[in-house]
Amino acid sequence: MGKAADLSEFDRGQIAMARRLGTSITETARLVGCSRSAVVSIHAKRINDGGTSSGRQGVGRPRVIKEKGRRSQSSLIKQNWRQTVAHLTAQYNAQVFRNTQFSGHCWIWDCSADVPMLTKFHSQLRLQWARGHRDWTME
Repeated sequence: MGKAADLSEFDRGQIAMARRLGTSITETARLVGCSRSAVVSIHAKRINDGGTSSGRQGVGRPRVIKEKGRRSQSSLIKQNWRQTVAHLTAQYNAQVFRNTQFSGHCWIWDCSADVPMLTKFHSQLRLQWARGHRDWTME
């Protein structure tokens, strides 16, 4: 029986995948050919490390929720710990974050004081140009 330190990275991956698929500890140990305690320790280490043992940062799929959103989500859950998941999801999605509030030419809360992007004069000029080029073709 192999100990946890003697197992290759491939065997560790097999243990993690077998446990993820719902295989029992005994069957996983029999499959890989190691002790049950090795399966338990390797599986616990994979769970605590967050998946793989790779130390490479910035590789793979980007996170759906950034660090700031995760902190906001955890504080929301702590405040409303008796609410359902659907209610918490609706509350979290209703929040507006600072980086989504810039609409191109002004901040959303400043747009009411700002001039319109297209004045009445410019909209008339555009309409006149569009009517003049209505029958324009590539040929």
